[in-house]
Amino acid sequence: MERVILHCDLNSFYASVELLSRPELRELPAAVCGDPASRKGIILAKNEPARKFGVKTAETIWQARQKCPDLILLPPHHDLYRRFSRLVNEIYGTYTDLVEPFGIDESWLDITGSMHLFGGDAAAIADSIRARVTRELGLTLSVGVSFNKVFAKLGSDYRKPDATTVISPDNWKRIVWPLPVGTLLFAGPAAQRALGQYGARTIGDLAAMDVGLPERLLGKLGRQLWEYASGLDRSPVRPQHEKEPVKSVGNSSTFRENLTTRAQVRQGMAMLCDSVAARLRQQGLYCGAVSVSVKDPDFHTVSRQKRLAHSTHLTRELLEAAMELADRVWKPPAPVRLLNVTALSLTDSLETYEQADLFTPQQPVEDEKHERLEQAVDAIRRKYGGGAISYGGASGLGDEVHDGEELLS
Repeated sequence: MERVILHCDLNSFYASVELLSRPELRELPAAVCGDPASRKGIILAKNEPARKFGVKTAETIWQARQKCPDLILLPPHHDLYRRFSRLVNEIYGTYTDLVEPFGIDESWLDITGSMHLFGGDAAAIADSIRARVTRELGLTLSVGVSFNKVFAKLGSDYRKPDATTVISPDNWKRIVWPLPVGTLLFAGPAAQRALGQYGARTIGDLAAMDVGLPERLLGKLGRQLWEYASGLDRSPVRPQHEKEPVKSVGNSSTFRENLTTRAQVRQGMAMLCDSVAARLRQQGLYCGAVSVSVKDPDFHTVSRQKRLAHSTHLTRELLEAAMELADRVWKPPAPVRLLNVTALSLTDSLETYEQADLFTPQQPVEDEKHERLEQAVDAIRRKYGGGAISYGGASGLGDEVHDGEELLS
């Protein structure tokens, strides 16, 4: 039996929620943004009039106002967005118990086993959900209907706002294959560049390749994207209570003033590694690889990653690996605007990836000492708060740095 999957994507979610209490702004260009006075001032969401001016999510407020001088800026209210997200997913849950949120404003629904209860017409069910969300919550959404999750998401992106698009076994090649490769789930800029060098600029181009080529270019991701392009996605819709395994733990910070010395960069890295390591320990995880990204004031980003000799969740070891990567891609006094550290290849146990050198003594006692030390730090933070104690390398940052924002749109 062919699956029936819906992907429901709330239109301009943050902005739409804000405008529920500001209906007089609905016909005016408005956007939800970070602090306009800080370097974190970026567009988190925009309404339809702002979109028509070319305002884009994730661009700076300065860039947005160059396009739309009269843009109305609204502060975010994340608790409110979470409440509306829960309410929307409760509506989805009345149609199926297989509801998988994807961020705060998107969800997949598998209605294969329940659609007969609602008339048996998938497009009509999608229209019914859209009408109900608008009637009960005042929000609009676009819905993609298809036989797998990837094409359902493409469908919700295909027509906006407030629309239903069906991508079926009969029409999917006509609709999907002409689309740019970058519209595929997880096909980021680096993957697009690599595939584009070999002529794969559309999804159809990618599907026409021998699977071995994208796999050689991008590893597992290359095969995954080729399968997506070929209509072979079989990933299940997970119910809300079933959490997806954590694949990475990361943190980034945008600095109020550019970092120009190695000591400043090390301080920033120490703060990030301390945060990432603490989160790993909290979840009982170890990482086997580390990724670092460095962004300059012109928003050019360079990223590198490396495999570790053994898995770890210690700040000291993450910092050592992060600085090695930073030294490969950055030289002082080139200015740094943002740093990111991400722990990859996560496991729930300590593992060794490189054969030990018989002539190099191991340091289990040293590692055990640092393990106890960082567990003590965790205990202090649990009792007195996250700011009660910091890793030594991060001292002196003061107000220079603040946590980066996660974009949900």
